[in-house]
Amino acid sequence: MADIWQQTLHWTPTVQQQVQFQQLYEFILEGNRQFNLTRITDPQEFWEKHLWDSLRGIAPLLRDKEAGVGNTFVSPSSSPTSLSFIDIGTGAGFPGIPVAMTVANSTVTLLDSTQKKMTFVEKLSAALDLSNVKTLTGRSEEVAQQPQHRQTYDVALIRAVGTASVCAEYALPFLKQGGLAVIYRGNWTQEETKALENAVNQLGGVVESIEKFTTPLTDSIRHCLYLRKVATTPVQFPRPVGVPTQKPL
Repeated sequence: MADIWQQTLHWTPTVQQQVQFQQLYEFILEGNRQFNLTRITDPQEFWEKHLWDSLRGIAPLLRDKEAGVGNTFVSPSSSPTSLSFIDIGTGAGFPGIPVAMTVANSTVTLLDSTQKKMTFVEKLSAALDLSNVKTLTGRSEEVAQQPQHRQTYDVALIRAVGTASVCAEYALPFLKQGGLAVIYRGNWTQEETKALENAVNQLGGVVESIEKFTTPLTDSIRHCLYLRKVATTPVQFPRPVGVPTQKPL
């Protein structure tokens, strides 16, 4: 897959990262028997839908590092030597675990409300010797109101968790001013963009860009939505548990 990495992301994993990717796959297969973590178990499907898709969301950051240039992905106010990520609704550890493997000097906090998944991810991180991974069990609506997590992170990643406006309400309160939320989506329409812009505006953000692309093996359509935090998120957001999904902004 090395050629495909280079052709599609303009980045190639190191030998050590390739070994870690293989170990990750084997641990997920093993954990799947006990926890039913993912239906994606075929090797190529796992590579495309879990590894490649996870890293496609942060491709600009990987390209910056590969080229040896400064971060254009995150705000200039972020530390140039260490980036803090939070992966909201991480499940079996995607996209956060692949990000932790590939972004040097990063810390990645994996957040999920399901304790058994968090227990598995903790074991996974220890087995892969990922010292830059932290785990957090809870609902994002509650955790984002805690002072130690609110407006703390450089980048928030959120994949397969509700509608885009719900994802924005979960993600933006976690970000420092100047931080970036990356929302992973499948199909996307212009009408959805208008609704998202309305929600993001209320949350202290702007829709910085929307990237459309196809996956390299199956040519499936994907989108990544990049939201920039430009102002303090009002204190009432995120609203209490369940409200964002029941009454999207």
